[in-house]
Amino acid sequence: MKPFAYVRAATLQEAAAAYASHPGSRYIGGGTNLVDLMKHGVETPETLIDLTRLPLHDIEELDTGSLRVGAGASNTDLAVHPLVRSRYPALSQALLAGASGQLRNVATTGGNLLQRTRCPYFQDVSKPCNKREPGSGCAARDGVHRDHAVLGHSAHCIATHPSDMAVALAALDAEIELYDGEHGTRRVAAADFHRLPGDHPERDTVIRPGEIVTAVLLPPPAPGSVSLYRKARDRASYAFALASVAAVLVLDDGRVRHVALAFGGLAHRPWRAATAEERLTGAAPTGEAVREAVDAELAAARPLPGNAFKVDLARNLACDVLATLVRSASASASASGAPPAHHRP
Repeated sequence: MKPFAYVRAATLQEAAAAYASHPGSRYIGGGTNLVDLMKHGVETPETLIDLTRLPLHDIEELDTGSLRVGAGASNTDLAVHPLVRSRYPALSQALLAGASGQLRNVATTGGNLLQRTRCPYFQDVSKPCNKREPGSGCAARDGVHRDHAVLGHSAHCIATHPSDMAVALAALDAEIELYDGEHGTRRVAAADFHRLPGDHPERDTVIRPGEIVTAVLLPPPAPGSVSLYRKARDRASYAFALASVAAVLVLDDGRVRHVALAFGGLAHRPWRAATAEERLTGAAPTGEAVREAVDAELAAARPLPGNAFKVDLARNLACDVLATLVRSASASASASGAPPAHHRP
């Protein structure tokens, strides 16, 4: 590993000032991804700025009913928090599907958002990779690309984003809070935080140089909403998604009042399925309607020879998740005296 300097910041202002005064620096929280990349020679920061002493570990309910999650909160603390489990089950499910217990205990909320692709060509410095070295080429395109993107990829990169948590946040309409020493604080929708590769696959997110992820904000769930996260992977424990789905559903008198659908494992970022959502909103959520909406979304897929199976996998996963949520929402409506979805004429 290349030698590096180390700075431990006590405040946001100290961290931002340290970044500005140390060219080639990187922020570090749990380090579960960054340290591995440093060992491989993929990341070679001149200075690490430790954020673990910053007051960013709390998970608190705001007066608005929103939940504010500090960027330093561990994945374990977030997954098991009572309000997360009761109000945002898709988020808890995504976190628990994301890694081993040991990693969840160390990994932070902010770090989870900023983790980089697990594409093996990105992690192998002997191979060309536009994400690691812009202009060098994409070895994955003509190589082994079974796990790679089928949506939103470009000629420069076919990598996928590995976070399970980010997929759930996109479906839950969360916001990411960012801070820098010059401009203060701003918020970005979780669905817009990560970028598609385009001509610049080295830019994973819309974060500006020196900005610090300080929090994730979850809006209060709509009355009657149900949510679910489901992940297809090669083995039952500790594997990245071949495809995953996070969904939120609200029914009103047997029709879809609100639906949010996000895919993971298919693109360079969590893929918010706007086309499917538009088709389903206001419709009776029959199996046929759900499948047609999902098919309309996946019509944009451009699979490569080695990963065409992902389209069928994602379709079946999304239809199953939405069908499960329709049953759940219908059962809740029946319990409250409202007509369930399948009784709607």
